[in-house]
Amino acid sequence: MQQSEELSGGIDAGSQPLDELMQKIADHKGCGSSGGGGKSSCGSSAGQGDLAPEIWEKVKNHPCYSEEAHHHYARMHVAVAPACNIQCNYCNRKYDCANESRPGVVSEKLTPEQAAKKVLAVASTIPQMTVLGIAGPGDPLANPEKTFKTFQLISETAPDIKLCLSTNGLALPDHVDTIKAFNVDHVTITINMVDPDIGAEIYPWVFFNHKRYTGRDAAKILTERQLQGLEMLTERGILCKVNSVMIPGVNDAHLVEVNKAVKSRGAFLHNIMPLISAPEHGTVFGLNGQRGPTAQELKALQDSCEGEMNMMRHCRQCRADAVGLLGEDRSAEFTTEKIMTMDVKYDSETRKAYQQKVEQERQATVAAKNLELATLAGERSDIKILIAVATKGGGRINEHFGHAKEFQVYEVGTDGAKFVGHRRVDLYCQGGYGEEDSIETIIRALNDCTAVFVAKIGHCPKDSLAEAGIEPVDRYALEYIEQSAISYYKEYLDRVRDGEVTHVARGDADIRQGAFISA
Repeated sequence: MQQSEELSGGIDAGSQPLDELMQKIADHKGCGSSGGGGKSSCGSSAGQGDLAPEIWEKVKNHPCYSEEAHHHYARMHVAVAPACNIQCNYCNRKYDCANESRPGVVSEKLTPEQAAKKVLAVASTIPQMTVLGIAGPGDPLANPEKTFKTFQLISETAPDIKLCLSTNGLALPDHVDTIKAFNVDHVTITINMVDPDIGAEIYPWVFFNHKRYTGRDAAKILTERQLQGLEMLTERGILCKVNSVMIPGVNDAHLVEVNKAVKSRGAFLHNIMPLISAPEHGTVFGLNGQRGPTAQELKALQDSCEGEMNMMRHCRQCRADAVGLLGEDRSAEFTTEKIMTMDVKYDSETRKAYQQKVEQERQATVAAKNLELATLAGERSDIKILIAVATKGGGRINEHFGHAKEFQVYEVGTDGAKFVGHRRVDLYCQGGYGEEDSIETIIRALNDCTAVFVAKIGHCPKDSLAEAGIEPVDRYALEYIEQSAISYYKEYLDRVRDGEVTHVARGDADIRQGAFISA
């Protein structure tokens, strides 16, 4: 908390120079005051030239709706909505849990007033925090009074922060007009099926109109209400993202139909996520042995849906009290006890100035990537490779291999570099020493990758990766990710043509199920 207090104090006093403030915050990420991000032609990777101006304004600094933005901007969730009106076989809500990172889990439940002060404290400490989301730990619209009271308090005190909510959709049609009235212009709906027979395998019950429904009847009510709510939101110009949990053998093939259904009703983005089903989480699916998808199974499904509509691939399946950039969680710095003792003075001008500098660096990153991409003009090859990247954020290769808790994965071909996912891993370095047992889990997580980009790597993990056929690369340390990936790919093609290396299809990889964030 020491660094957060220093930053908060500087902002509150209004005396800390902006450059100094930026450097302090950047130092927390280990990457100086620079950042970056890419721009592709579609999906959550879309950039300013790919979207209508009114859509770009909504997504440009929303880390969940824009893959490019997620390298630069932070979000936070506040846990003001404990009750839920449905039961999912993949969900087990935990209200006092600090060691798991998955939806439905929180360390503390908050009142709207506590949440409002926490938002101001976080936004003053993390000026790139642009979005407040309410995502549970239950369902925000099963707790409408607490949810909308929180939105009211934030809109009155910090109107520059985007408001966002995630819902299962059962109560959504009843609250669309209120959502619109509070200027909540981003809504995520979890839709796992449009066929009640499949839904009956996912949802044991729903509670609707003061009555509990089970089986197919429950799923039929839920899917009808979800699709109705989606239509109502898009008719009012509210941007909608649809989350779907991929459950092998249950709804994996069916999600193509879900994709078509939500596209036809105006959804902006579809996020297909892997099932988290570790037995220790205590979910129905976890306890009955239902497996989650492999990395390549998930990617194949996402690829098959991408031709229909925009796909999100950078989701981290966040806790309901997550704070920070996607892929990090700083919620422990902002406990209720600490927040209540802070004297928070919200400085919107400093936040605005900081974000303007972020945008300048972001545009420089895009320009560098496009310049590198131009060197691929005329190249024709069917070869595509996956590259894993150790990064702390900012769109740069700025993380030591041994300190990485996740790797971002890019697919690279003659069309350029595209973000396709991330892999959580066990931390290799423990107290300055390499944990040899964890290297095997890391290799399994990166097994489909040709190379791994790192800022630095020790000899032992370097040798282990090479033995597994994964090339460790540290020569691009601190450089932009996509620009470096394209440069590496060009060299790789040359080496293949010269016979220095033989291109082979890599195997499949594991998606980590545990998702623990502390010992």
